Amino acid sequence: MNEYLVLLSCIGFLFFLLPHRYNWYAGIVGWASISLLLLFELPGFLQINNFLYPILGILSVPFVYLTARRLLMKDPVVGSLTRAAAFSFLIYAPFGFYEPLKNWLIGVVVNQTVWMLELLRYPVTFYEWNTIMGGSIPGFDIGFRVEIILGCTGITSIAIMLAVANMVPTTTRQKILSFLLIAPTIYILNLFRNAYVIMAYTGQWYPWLPELVGNGNYGYESFFWAHNVFCELLALAILMAIAYGLFRLIPDLGVLAEKLVSQYIRDIRQVFLKDR
Repeated sequence: MNEYLVLLSCIGFLFFLLPHRYNWYAGIVGWASISLLLLFELPGFLQINNFLYPILGILSVPFVYLTARRLLMKDPVVGSLTRAAAFSFLIYAPFGFYEPLKNWLIGVVVNQTVWMLELLRYPVTFYEWNTIMGGSIPGFDIGFRVEIILGCTGITSIAIMLAVANMVPTTTRQKILSFLLIAPTIYILNLFRNAYVIMAYTGQWYPWLPELVGNGNYGYESFFWAHNVFCELLALAILMAIAYGLFRLIPDLGVLAEKLVSQYIRDIRQVFLKDR
């Protein structure tokens, strides 16, 4: 089901880019499919104690409702946001839907992550082509394993931020500088993120509150704190810093972002807080 929702969202956003009378409805299909995807994945995220995406899934419902209202009005500001979502899918789709390209990117990230760990003199081995093993589980002749998936490559964040950077017309200089600000920065920092999570999990750095954050697997608590808490908060701070850099580099983008935030605040007050 999840694969179909991703495909449906991609189709909806791509049809939004085409000049036809129903493209605004196609945009609604794109946003609604993303919201349904997050809601369908709620049990899986809760099982591994990842609270960020469940929160996003719940918040996506009122967001899609407000966005759909604006798209039906053919609002140009929300149209720009939807166009950015469509462009992010254009960047992500080749890696998400073409298996050889996806596996190539994962393989590159795995090898570079291992290279970084070797520079840090942290011993790890390959369990499989995309799985790194390190440390030692007491009582077993095996270590802790971390599988690198497409979400660990940084391609999603790169695709989103590149699309955001192109929400307004830009000069060639702005395009080049925004690309250099986004792609290399996110990619390199993501390698450090992978190395940190592997070291923290296989080295069991954070065995805190197992009764609260554990999922039944020995040592999972260290993965939870490193991956689901510290790295998520750091990633949010980094994306905010990159966004600030983009606003300084492309002033019109900052103006558009201000319009979007103001518009959604007004709609929230009008639709959800009208009786207060």
